Amino acid sequence: MTNSTHETSTEMKDKAVLVSLVTDEVKRSGLNPEYSLEELVKLAETAGVEVLSVISQNRETPDSKWFIGKGKVEELRAAAEELGATTAIFDQELSGAQVRNLEESLDLKIIDRTQLILDIFAQRAHTREGIIQVELAQHSYLLPRLSGHGKNLSRLGGGIGTRGPGESKLETDRRHIRGRINDLKRQLEEVTRHRKLHRERRKKSGVIQVALVGYTNAGKSTLLKQLTYADVYIENQLFATLDPTSRTMELPSGKEIVLTDTVGFIQNLPHELVAAFRATLEEVNEADLILHVVDASSTMREEQMNVVEELLQELGASDKPQIVLFNKKDACSPEQLQMLPTGKGYRKISAFDEPDLLSIRELIQEELTGDTVKFRIPADRGDITSVVYRIGDVIETAYDENDVIYEVQVQKGEYEKHGYLLNDFIDSSD
Repeated sequence: MTNSTHETSTEMKDKAVLVSLVTDEVKRSGLNPEYSLEELVKLAETAGVEVLSVISQNRETPDSKWFIGKGKVEELRAAAEELGATTAIFDQELSGAQVRNLEESLDLKIIDRTQLILDIFAQRAHTREGIIQVELAQHSYLLPRLSGHGKNLSRLGGGIGTRGPGESKLETDRRHIRGRINDLKRQLEEVTRHRKLHRERRKKSGVIQVALVGYTNAGKSTLLKQLTYADVYIENQLFATLDPTSRTMELPSGKEIVLTDTVGFIQNLPHELVAAFRATLEEVNEADLILHVVDASSTMREEQMNVVEELLQELGASDKPQIVLFNKKDACSPEQLQMLPTGKGYRKISAFDEPDLLSIRELIQEELTGDTVKFRIPADRGDITSVVYRIGDVIETAYDENDVIYEVQVQKGEYEKHGYLLNDFIDSSD
């Protein structure tokens, strides 16, 4: 399959004016429009855009034709001409008609938040699965907007909004695009099937899986590297990690587990991406434990935590055992540190502090490990013996006539799933 999702060419850097519309619906939603706009600046910079200026407007509802008011369109045109902007990036999602109207009026490339995030993902996807997922998300986003992106996609110079499926493909009819979507879905199903088989093999072999989740740029990749001594890409950018990375980590007991880093979450994460990346994010569902990494120094810490919790709920993983790691404590003021929750399930850490890294390993071990239980199994019951080894670590083995007595440090998740098979063999003779 020929695919250009992550390819780039020599091109002029986009120069953009960013635009945010604050409606009554946005205010009711509880989203912080100022923070969202700050995040849009970071997203634009991550995509390689030079941000020249920011424009905001308050309206009860979006304008059906222009999204922003007609007077604001004129203000945007004047600012773009004065600053030499080539692009306008909107913090909210636009319809195809709105894109077309704005392009004709402003003679600028028009990009919305969703398309910007998709573009960053297109730059970062390197595995076959990631490339397929990004292209599927881009096509799903663009299909209902084809009529609004014609001029945009035919512009010379490339840049944001033009990476991925390619101009020629997007200028063909909807039937061709739908066919491409179906083809990508079939390819993704095949990759997903292989991933599922791999996960099942890990489960059968008794491998314990721990998933790192968190808001983008919370420090998950740094933590993975520090805990596992892995050679992973780390950059102070949004979505530095796109493809999931799994590495082996040793607990203080000597037991090895698999630690997986996942794509960072963000508010208003495009639905197309959540759908396309569901197979990857299902790593979270398969985890025995979730480590929720939080940037403790962020002024929007609570909001970021809520975004992660909502997405975990959407994925069906909100009831998984979870430890919240408040990372970057060294960047916090004493007041910020004092406001952080404490107690069971919470830990203030720095990914660069060795004692903190040890405490994380101990915390994971403590969370995963249950009580010590003795089982008396008839020597000829190999089927039950295999369950004993699946649900934990056999600490001691003794023999009594025709029975084998196993002392087991149970692993909570596995014991909850398979322990019922051992209820009749619990040895309570002590």
